Amino acid sequence: MDELIEFIARHLVTDRDAVRVTRRDRGRVTIYELEVDQRDMGRVIGRQGRMATAIRTVMRAAPIGQGKRCQLEIVEAS
Repeated sequence: MDELIEFIARHLVTDRDAVRVTRRDRGRVTIYELEVDQRDMGRVIGRQGRMATAIRTVMRAAPIGQGKRCQLEIVEAS
């Protein structure tokens, strides 16, 4: 799943080197933190959040562990 999120994000942004995906497991929920450059936040989120919603939809469709939920958080690179 990490590679899938990173693949999608790298094709949306202008600064591909700033893209990082961090995974945190919290019980039955897996949180994926997508870190992108501040200038690329708008590209990843999209108008009215459409791009972020599309990425989350692809995440739900991808086969992951049974009984687990996944969430996507988009943050700017520090």
